[in-house]
Amino acid sequence: MTDRQRFRIGKSLATLTLCGALAACGGSDEKALEDTSAETIFTRAELELASGDADDAARLFAEIERLYPYSEFAKRGLIMQAFAYHKDRDYENARSAAQRFIDFYPADEDAAYAQYLLALSYYDQIDQVGRDQGLTFQALQSLRTVIERYPESEYARSSILKFDLAFDHLAAKEMEIGRYYLKRRHFPAAINRFRAVVEEFQTTTHTPEALLRLVEAYLSLGLTDEAQTAGAILGYNFQSSPFYDDAFRQLSGQGLAPEARGTGWLSDVYRRTIQGRWL
Repeated sequence: MTDRQRFRIGKSLATLTLCGALAACGGSDEKALEDTSAETIFTRAELELASGDADDAARLFAEIERLYPYSEFAKRGLIMQAFAYHKDRDYENARSAAQRFIDFYPADEDAAYAQYLLALSYYDQIDQVGRDQGLTFQALQSLRTVIERYPESEYARSSILKFDLAFDHLAAKEMEIGRYYLKRRHFPAAINRFRAVVEEFQTTTHTPEALLRLVEAYLSLGLTDEAQTAGAILGYNFQSSPFYDDAFRQLSGQGLAPEARGTGWLSDVYRRTIQGRWL
């Protein structure tokens, strides 16, 4: 959200002329707010946000919703409440406020931003592969909503980029688990993880390594047809990749070549993606 958008929904920060008067009531209790206008509370919340106190700003924006539930400032305060909670990394409350805005004001011009904030509240928690992947699925679903429901909004392009990154996170998790099984020589379990990457996340950056690991796992099991086919797919699509060089060395070390052989699931992948035959 740009500075212009952030403060477009309220009065301009030119109202900082009220700063001295508002500062005097900074230490008052919540009861004093009941005798304060929605506009004044909103301005005070903006000042708290501008000063870096997002938590207090969110509390004040929430007070507008409580005290003046049907006012224009309640609507403005609700989207700002979601923004302030998100800035404070209180993602659960950010989601709650953003969802209320979408439910109450689905046709409002800020509904797209509310949906984007909702998506960000999930997306900003998936920066580490090892975290709960349920958050990644939620982020993907929410980002897809922005893309499909608000394709002309300024948030659509950012959502597309973040969707691709979140999708990559899921593939990375599969690779992490697959490597764990491969290292411990649990080859069938490892193959299942690498297969998921090749079949379900083939557009991500992890596909070349997944094919290499399939070569390793199948060679370890003595399943040479599958290993050669994985190498053939890797060579055709990623011949300049260091993963292909490694796979070629492993295959040639056993007198094998990267070529499609057999009738397994990798042969189906080879037929569809390289030969262009679906039947």
